[in-house]
Formats: sequence, structure tokens, C-alpha cells
Amino acid sequence: MNKLIPLSLLVILVAFAASGCGPEPSPASPTSSPEALTPVPPEKGGQAMSFELTSTAFATGEPIPRKYTCDGDDISPPLQWSDPPQGTQSFALISDDPDAPMGTWVHWVLYNLPAETRALPEAVPLDADLPDGSRHGQNSWRWLGYGGPCPPGGTHRYFFKLYALDTALDLTAGASKEQLLQAMEGHILAQAEIMGVYTRQ
Repeated sequence: MNKLIPLSLLVILVAFAASGCGPEPSPASPTSSPEALTPVPPEKGGQAMSFELTSTAFATGEPIPRKYTCDGDDISPPLQWSDPPQGTQSFALISDDPDAPMGTWVHWVLYNLPAETRALPEAVPLDADLPDGSRHGQNSWRWLGYGGPCPPGGTHRYFFKLYALDTALDLTAGASKEQLLQAMEGHILAQAEIMGVYTRQ
């Protein structure tokens, strides 16, 4: 006989799905992204260089300031990078939280950043297509652009992963993280990342 899910339990499940949050992160590998793609080897166009992603708002492993979260202005933090590999034609950015109980929660998807780009200012507009030709993908809230950390409890890790690509991607605005990963396959010259943490008070 089929049993109906109690209304109270259904409300709890819906709340969890909407929040994109979860328990304390695993102590194993606290500063390493659980998802790292294999770059193109140097003999096929990749180049081992000091490709580094940083932010003036926080350093790796440090708390993300409140203004960049749902408790503040919920705007994207400033990011800078240096020394992309030779042959870079575009950049793509993914920001996500692997500590969410419903699975990794995607906070930001941005791609086709021009090869000459070396920084993103804070508060990148949420427009589908940006003036420099870059395009926003869809996050786990199903809107375009950045959505800040918003965990219901515990300390979560938020990874910002920048990919140097050997091509511009044939993706319209609104692509999912999965669609972006598939489009980037075989085109990644290098990957750089920074991770910040956030705990709601």
C-alpha cells in the first residue's frame, strides 16, 4: 500500500532543497576542490605556469566577508588572476559548495571571458550576456549569475575555480555547470582556484 509523505516532512525536504546548505564539511582535504579536471598536457598546447586565482576580499581558507553572502549584499567578490598558459583563448569560472546535503550546490557559472581578462570586479551584473562577451550560466537556484553563500548551519567551503581554455565555447547564456564541463572537455589548458569558508551567525 502506498503511504503519503507527512506534510511536515515534505516542508522540511523542500526547505533543504531551496537553501543549498548542509552539515559540517569533511575534515579530509579541506582546501582541495573535490572536482578537478585534467588539463591539456604541454605537448598538446597546455603550458605549466604559475596560473593563480586570488581575491582582495579573502585568502584561501579564510572566511568570505558577509557582504558577498545572502546575509549581506549578495554580490560577487572581486577576483584576479595571473600567468595564464600560452594559447589561452577564453576563461570559464565555476563557484560551488560541495558541503550541501542535497549534493554540490552551484553558486556561479560564467564563461567565454576574453583571453585578455585578468580580473573580475565585485558585483558582476547578473545579465545573461555581459558587455565583454562573457555569458552567465544557471546556478542551483535556477537563475543566472552569482548567488552568495547561504548555509543554514555549520561551516561550508566555497570554491571558485577558473579554467583557461584553448577555445571560446559555443554555448548560449543559461548553460548549466554540467553543460559547461562537457563543453570544456579536452580544452582546459590550466585550472586555478581559491576557496573561502562561511558560517552564518
